[in-house]
Amino acid sequence: MSRAEKLPHAFFARSTLAIARELIGMHLVHDDGRTVRSGRIVETEAYLGPRDLAAHSSRGRTARTEVMYGPPGHAYVYFIYGFWNCLNVVTGAVGVPHAVLLRALEPLEGVTGRTCGPGLLCRALHIDRRLNGVNLAGDVLWLERAPAGAPRARLARTPRIGVDYAGEWARRPWRFLDRASAYVSA
Repeated sequence: MSRAEKLPHAFFARSTLAIARELIGMHLVHDDGRTVRSGRIVETEAYLGPRDLAAHSSRGRTARTEVMYGPPGHAYVYFIYGFWNCLNVVTGAVGVPHAVLLRALEPLEGVTGRTCGPGLLCRALHIDRRLNGVNLAGDVLWLERAPAGAPRARLARTPRIGVDYAGEWARRPWRFLDRASAYVSA
């Protein structure tokens, strides 16, 4: 598979909601030195901390969330439920802890296993906390534009999933998905 243009850091230094929407249809690539795995992004969620009570940064700056305060265009990988890794893209301005969770992928290359959910996505692409803080324009984990002629996403927008504890923040329509994809999480 030929590689397309990697997204530059300037792409990530913008509105988190715009980025969450525009990532639908783009490709996530992980090259672990042995295998290249990639998928087309079909579902994302935006988190606008620290005021957003669904964002990890709503509890303040911690060792876990430190990468979210750093420069945009880096990976925030965290571990949940003692079992799953999840990948977020740090967005916005330095010092403002915004991020976009990648929730689901359509497999393209080297991917085995399910990818319809953030934990399954990370498992299938062999993404874990060792990649926390990695530059997403580097040579290990990156995002790239879809090739010319790739199918266009049929965009839909809904409230985020699994954040009911966040009150009114849970109802914000900050989940974006390709409604034509069979790989969107349930």
